[in-house]
Amino acid sequence: MHTKRFFKVLALLAIVAVIGLAVFTILAPDVFASNGNQNIRKLREIEVAEDGTRFVSDEAPVFDEDGFPAYGAAFVTQGYIYPAGTITCVNNDCNGVNPDGSPEFPDLVMGEWTCWGYHVGDGAHTLTGPIVVTNQLFSFGEEFGDVMLTTTGYELADFDTSFRRAITGGTGPFAKARGEMVQTVLGFDGDPFGVSLGFELDVK
Repeated sequence: MHTKRFFKVLALLAIVAVIGLAVFTILAPDVFASNGNQNIRKLREIEVAEDGTRFVSDEAPVFDEDGFPAYGAAFVTQGYIYPAGTITCVNNDCNGVNPDGSPEFPDLVMGEWTCWGYHVGDGAHTLTGPIVVTNQLFSFGEEFGDVMLTTTGYELADFDTSFRRAITGGTGPFAKARGEMVQTVLGFDGDPFGVSLGFELDVK
């Protein structure tokens, strides 16, 4: 397999935002503790760095030649939510996660991102267009379930290409949320392999 395609496919295996970075308003972590949930409701931009050590895919269906997930294979993965502008990418090679899976910038972590879904198109061999259909859960703060935002939709294999996802609800200040989120795959972190995603949030 061509080297460039090989690394791109490995990065896509870690999808999900972008499997990339997400786009919300830049808020320091102490905002959640000092000013309550109302400030979280004003989020507009965030970034997500996937922890590739937590990407798990079904054993089947897979491609015979390389074992990569094929059409219909389910997966789950998780990562770290950062304020926009935290992650740096050079030629789609991004930072944000240490080799052991811990966050590279622990003091800036705003919450946990969880993504699960199914491969579509040509599975992990997809080079352009929809590669997975997913649900994404953005959990903010230290208490699981208190402040969450959920989205659903396609994710594209293409880097630096924006696409829309539906905001389906949440908890706390997002309990009645609707609208759309724009996601962009910014690149990937090579060690461990994980996607870096960017998101723009328009909550109604």
